[in-house]
Amino acid sequence: MSIIKRHFGKARSLHPSRSGAAVRGLTVVWLAALAALLSGCEWRVAGPDHEEQVIRLALATKIQTLDAGNMRDVYGMMVAGGNIYETLYGYHYLKRPYEIIPVLAADMPTISDDKLTYTIPIRRDVYFQDDPCFPDGNGRKLTAHDFVYAIKRVANVKYRSVNWPPYSNRIVGLNAFRDYTRQFEDEWAVDYSYDVEGLQALDDYTLQITLVRPWPQLVESVLADTATSPMPREAVDYYRGNIRNRPVGTGPFRLKNWRRGSYLELVRNENWRGQTYPSEGGPGDAEAGLLDDAGKPIPFADRVIFRIIEEDQPRWLLFMRGELDMSGIPKDNFEEALGAAGQDLTDTMRQRDINLETFVDPSTFWMGFNLRDPVLGPNKPLRKAISRAIDRQALIDLLFNGRFEIAHGFISKGLNSYDPDIIDYGFSRYDPAEARELLEEAEAIHGGPIGPLRLGMPGTDNFARQYGQFLQKYLSRVGLRLEVDYMDWPTYLSEMNNGHLQMFSSGVSASSPDGISFLGMFGTKYFAPGGNKFFYSNPEYDELLEQAEVMFDSPERTELYRKMEKMVMADYPAVFTSHRVSYALLHGWYRNYKPHVFSYDVLKYRRVDLEQRNRYNDLLRELRNRQ
Repeated sequence: MSIIKRHFGKARSLHPSRSGAAVRGLTVVWLAALAALLSGCEWRVAGPDHEEQVIRLALATKIQTLDAGNMRDVYGMMVAGGNIYETLYGYHYLKRPYEIIPVLAADMPTISDDKLTYTIPIRRDVYFQDDPCFPDGNGRKLTAHDFVYAIKRVANVKYRSVNWPPYSNRIVGLNAFRDYTRQFEDEWAVDYSYDVEGLQALDDYTLQITLVRPWPQLVESVLADTATSPMPREAVDYYRGNIRNRPVGTGPFRLKNWRRGSYLELVRNENWRGQTYPSEGGPGDAEAGLLDDAGKPIPFADRVIFRIIEEDQPRWLLFMRGELDMSGIPKDNFEEALGAAGQDLTDTMRQRDINLETFVDPSTFWMGFNLRDPVLGPNKPLRKAISRAIDRQALIDLLFNGRFEIAHGFISKGLNSYDPDIIDYGFSRYDPAEARELLEEAEAIHGGPIGPLRLGMPGTDNFARQYGQFLQKYLSRVGLRLEVDYMDWPTYLSEMNNGHLQMFSSGVSASSPDGISFLGMFGTKYFAPGGNKFFYSNPEYDELLEQAEVMFDSPERTELYRKMEKMVMADYPAVFTSHRVSYALLHGWYRNYKPHVFSYDVLKYRRVDLEQRNRYNDLLRELRNRQ
């Protein structure tokens, strides 16, 4: 299984790494539009930044952890991935098709003829950020040993990393190390000098990985994933369990403040080796102004502020006041932004120099079934009845203003194995009459009426409740009762990873173009806390997955992927609902913004036109003084 990023099931938030826009001039027509915004409401204006570059973004939920080795959710990676932590490899910011490039590696790996041994040179100019865990508080130089430790730490069974499943039986000797760690009382007692044959620092600047079998996604997905970010042993020993709150990385930013439930503040890492903005890009980048900063030192930002705002409307209001640089479009504000037709920006948005970018995000969302549950697990007609009961287009129209696309399968558009004919198989067909017939069959299997079903929903806000009410309404129409448990994000993740939820609303986004990430979610060996939260198990599927995981890209592999997708869909382990089409609104002052669907290593390229933003805030302040 490759690495995928886990989202809110509601799919409501847009990620800062997921959009782009051209820049237009500021206009004085703002005054009338802003007056309408401000009239009759309590508000405050962000203070001017003057010469300090501050990027201001929002998160739709609390962060669970900033420990790279145990971080899988998208919100943590939005903050830390590529900002605090770095990886061996990453994706070029501007080039399309996406191009993998070295980050902490000095070059691309040397790969043996049998595709089993990867020898990776490490950069010699990288230092960890300054931190009290180091002697005199001075960050030390990065070495190949830090990557060995980071991967061993993920393998340590006492550490209980959610990132372990993709590594199982992949690296020679790593599973033996995992078994060795079982004898220890806790993760801190493990002796990391235990030799792993397939994971070696040949010297301080050469890492070698030897595989049990070919792993086609190793570079593009695994070695570009935050879980393999180098971790200094000193930091883990110093902070122990508190390492989740005290990340120590090599990235362009470091964590300065974290007030849980309120905000996180990143500041420039003065130890960062430095880099320049790309001088090459894709078609149209020069015309869009995306190469205007070519060759300039990055990061541009001195600080990045992530405000945790769980409700849509406060987030929207802060964006309109200029206190956030970008925003998604809440469903209740869709016509305000794009008009009734939903095709282009309204005059009000244009007058405020707000720009729009749309793009397909290779993601899939669902209402999943826990197949270990005694009611759902043995009763395929019940699962199929629930699927037939849900009108996916109505869901998309009501909650997402018609912006998303129906998920007829679980492999999303934008991935190299997407099946354009998947709609023809009818897996996502809405048919309440058939649902009622299936429910009768399900009740016969169950031995009587089906009692209330329970759904775990991430979020306690208005949007989450509307989502839950929609599902309850459609299931009630076919004779099923649904109870919804609304949870904060950390609680939801814990309950889902421990298999405690009967049903759950969730979703994932791809981290590379290879669809194996999505197929791995249904392998028995990837049971939760791995990607298989459904506890789906099919011996025939598992056998095909073993074949698929060692195949490099080819027409034969694509056909196998599609066969496996149909096999899962026919078993109905979930109600797959939608694929996201992202809509991003950005203030004109937020520059160098381009969609990047496979990376969070983006904020170092972004900058703010301070004069333009401060002028916006000055206008707001002037209007406030007039009232």
